[in-house]
Amino acid sequence: MSDLAKLSQERTQLFQDVYDGKIPKRVPMVNMLTHEYCIEYAGFDLMEAQWELAKVFEEVGDKACQDFPSDILPLFGIRFPSVYRLLGAKNFVMGSGGFIQHPEVVGMDVEDYDAMIASPYDCIVERVLPKLYTELAKDPAHRAAAMAKAYKAYNDEFATIGMTYGKLAQKYGYANFSLFAGMCQAPFDLLTDQLRSFKGILSDIRRIPEKVEAAVEALTPLMIKMATTSPCGKYLAKFIPLHMGPYMRTKDFEKLYWPTLKRTVEGIREKGSPSFLYVEGQMMRYLDYLYELPENTIFWFEYGDPKVIKEKLGKKHIITGLYPLVSLKTDTKQQCVDRAKELIDILAPGGKYFFLLDKTPLTLDNINPENLQAVADYVMNNTYY
Repeated sequence: MSDLAKLSQERTQLFQDVYDGKIPKRVPMVNMLTHEYCIEYAGFDLMEAQWELAKVFEEVGDKACQDFPSDILPLFGIRFPSVYRLLGAKNFVMGSGGFIQHPEVVGMDVEDYDAMIASPYDCIVERVLPKLYTELAKDPAHRAAAMAKAYKAYNDEFATIGMTYGKLAQKYGYANFSLFAGMCQAPFDLLTDQLRSFKGILSDIRRIPEKVEAAVEALTPLMIKMATTSPCGKYLAKFIPLHMGPYMRTKDFEKLYWPTLKRTVEGIREKGSPSFLYVEGQMMRYLDYLYELPENTIFWFEYGDPKVIKEKLGKKHIITGLYPLVSLKTDTKQQCVDRAKELIDILAPGGKYFFLLDKTPLTLDNINPENLQAVADYVMNNTYY
C-alpha cells in the first residue's frame, strides 16, 4: 500500500469512528471552502472563471489543497451560473461581484395552497417553476429545450468538478468520505425559501396556519424522497440546512416546523442514512427538540453555547461547527489557535466531534487565510486522544 493510500485510509477511519460512536485517533479536521472563495484565492476573476471551470478548476482546487490542511477535500460547490442563466432563474441570480445570491422570491401565491396540499409535486412543476424560471413559463417546446440545455450544462459542470475532485483526493490522500451524499430541506423551509418567501410565510402563519400545516405535511414525503434518491448508508449523510426556526415563535415552531422536520429526519434514517443538519442562527431554545432526533444525527451549529450543546446533545449526537468565522478575520494567529483549543477542549471529550467552522468563507475578504491555516495545522497535529 502506498503512503498516500495509507494516509487516505487513516483519515477515512477518523470519520467512520466518529459516525460509529467510537473515539477516533484524533479530532478530524474539515475545511470547507466554496468554489467562489477558492477561485478568488487562486487569483482568478470570479465573474469570468465560473463560466470556464473546465479551464481553471484543477489549478483552483490544487491551490486550495496545498494551502488549507484538511482530512477531506477542502472545496465544494453546488451552484453554477450556466444552469441558472439557461433557465432564466429568478431565485438564484449572480450579483455584481460574481457571487450567486438567493433573493426574496415568491414562487407560490396564497391561492395555490389548495393545489400544493392536494399534490405538491404537480403544484411545483405546473405552478411554481414557471414563476421562478422564465424559460419554463413559455410554450411546451421552449420549456423542453430549456430544460434539456440546463440539464446538459448541469451534468457537464459536475463532470468537470467530479473528475477534478477525484484527482485531488488521490494526489493529497484525503479521506474517502463525503460529509454530504444528497440533501433536502425541512418542509417548512422549502415552503418559505422557494415558495411563499420570508415575508409571505410570516403572514400565512398568522392568517392561515391550518393551510401552512397541511402544506408542510404534504411536502414531507417529497423531501424524504429528494434526500434518499441518491444512495443511502451509514456514512452517507443527507444535508438539511435549517433556516426559519430562529425567526419563529416557539409555539409556531412546535406546531408548524418541528413535527415535519422530525418525520423527515426519521424517514431518512429508515432508508439507512443519518441527517446532517446545519443549525443556522440562534437555536439554543430548541436543543431539547433536537435531542429527540435519531441517534448520531450530525449537528453543524452556527451559534450557541458549546458547553450547553455538549452537555445536552454530545452523548447521543455528533456535533461540529461553532468556531466563529469572523475570528479568522479579526484576531491574531495566536488568538485564533487559542480559540480552537478552547473549543476542542469542550467538544472533543468522548468523541462524536469533528472540527469545522461555524460557516463557510464565501469570498476572499471573509478571512485571513494564514489564520485558517494555523488553526488547521493545530487541529491536525495537537488533538490526539
